[in-house]
Amino acid sequence: MRFHVNRDVFSEAVSFVVKLLPQRNPQPILAGVLIEATDAGLSLAAFDYEASARTTIEATVDEAGTILVHGRLLSEIASRLPNAPIQIEVDDDGGIVLTCGSARFTLASMPVQEYPAIPEVTGESGLVPAEDFATAIAQVAFAASRDDVTPVLTGVQLEVAGTQLSLVATDRYRVALREIPWDGGTVASDESTTALVPARTLTEVGKTFAHGGNISIAFSGSGDREIIAFTAGNKTVTSLLIKGNFPPVRRLFPEQTEHHAVVNTAELAEAVRRVSLVLDRSAPLRFTFTSDSVSMDASGTEQARASESVDATLVGDEVTLGLNPQYLLESLGAVRSEFARITFTSSENANKLSPVLITPQTSVDKGGDGEFKYLLQPNLLLR
Repeated sequence: MRFHVNRDVFSEAVSFVVKLLPQRNPQPILAGVLIEATDAGLSLAAFDYEASARTTIEATVDEAGTILVHGRLLSEIASRLPNAPIQIEVDDDGGIVLTCGSARFTLASMPVQEYPAIPEVTGESGLVPAEDFATAIAQVAFAASRDDVTPVLTGVQLEVAGTQLSLVATDRYRVALREIPWDGGTVASDESTTALVPARTLTEVGKTFAHGGNISIAFSGSGDREIIAFTAGNKTVTSLLIKGNFPPVRRLFPEQTEHHAVVNTAELAEAVRRVSLVLDRSAPLRFTFTSDSVSMDASGTEQARASESVDATLVGDEVTLGLNPQYLLESLGAVRSEFARITFTSSENANKLSPVLITPQTSVDKGGDGEFKYLLQPNLLLR
């Protein structure tokens, strides 16, 4: 096997396929990148039984063949090579020789026959705008749980219905929801399709495909091997779906939203960052909403205290509640609008705190498009 390839193109391709692999893999064979050279060019792939990444690039192939080489090491080498074409070949001893300018590396090959088959996706697919999808992932994935004890909460639920794709995530204390257009083409159906995708994998998909025009999303498999595939240009990422029933969190969003406050997003976020500096890590921040302002008060250790207020417009009665400052900051970052509307919901249980609903607001008087919603559960305040 021997081929020549552009250094920058090869480095970017290797970096892409190894990005989804875990830093430490219990099976050494899964740390490899599978490189196949044919008359059509190069195919690079990585797979760890849960996620895979594949891409194809142009190359001059002198001798066709397939090799398996340690992915992260190859990625580090490729990113530091001099600005010259790369030649890779297999020597007589079975080692992999990489030459670029005056730089020469000899790498150990891994047994190709022991590498698992890369999953193929043949199910129904649809298209979403890449930029919208990447933005939606950034607005939702952070709300997924990082605790593997409850696997279904570590994923983002993708729900396709008609011409709409919804992304939903929750960690029990908050819920993030974003809706974007979905083009199902000639196979568009009113029947809903759901897929629970690991938040970590979906986040990498959003970063990788953010500027890819349109992304094709396909659903395939059955039973314990249901997978989803994301394709843009010459790149494809697949992910094994999380098994289990995602909680029915949509019903938590209120229909009536009369009691609310509108605040400048950046001003509130800056004030929250400052005041929460004196708080213990898990302590809530006290918010008091009045007719023309929202004030924040914090009491920390060693008698440290802080308070600040910013302008706000309140519709309804004054409200005092406690909110997790980090959760609030993440929601304000996801709003992506000049103003944010904080709606105070009501509950039939008088002894239970009602969540607040946070949505984008284009101005003090004009609401947003309703595509993004964030529900946050308040904390008990100790007097």
